[in-house]
Amino acid sequence: MARSKPHVSETPATQFLRQQGVAFTEHVYDYVEHGGTAESSRQLGVPEHEVIKTLVMQDDKAQPLIVLMHGDKQVSTKNLARAIGAKSVEPCKPEVAQRHSGYLVGGTSPFGTKKAMPVYVEASVLALPRICINGGRRGYLVGIAPALLTQLLQAQPVQCAID
Repeated sequence: MARSKPHVSETPATQFLRQQGVAFTEHVYDYVEHGGTAESSRQLGVPEHEVIKTLVMQDDKAQPLIVLMHGDKQVSTKNLARAIGAKSVEPCKPEVAQRHSGYLVGGTSPFGTKKAMPVYVEASVLALPRICINGGRRGYLVGIAPALLTQLLQAQPVQCAID
C-alpha cells in the first residue's frame, strides 16, 4: 500500500503523545532555515495563526520556561513577566534552549522535553478549533486539539501577544 506522506520516525514528542493516548495528525514540510511559522503554514496550507510556535525562554533567575504563541504574533516579554510574577523574561540563547528542551531550535516541541519546565500558552490559542505544533523535529508539525496543552502540560493561559 502506498503512503501519501513520508514516514516520520518517532520523536520524544510523538512518543509522549502516544503514551497519553492522544490522536494527532502529522504534517511534514520542507524545513527552511529561519522560515518559521510563515513557511510551514504556507507549505501546509494552514493559517499561520493556527501554527503554534514553542519558545524556550528564561526568567530573571535564569529558570527556563516554555511559551506557546500563535505563529503570526510576537510575545511581549514585559506582559509575560508581569503575568507570571517575574521581574523579566527573555528568550534563551539557542544552545541553552536546546540543552533545556533536548530539541534543536526550529524543531522544539513542548511535549517530551528533556527537562520539565512550566508552560504558558497565549489564552487565545485555547479558543482555536485545532492547532499545529512542532512534533519534535524540524519540518514536522502535529495537529492536535488545543485543550491538550492544558490537560497534558498543565499550560497556564496568559495574555502576552503583540501583533
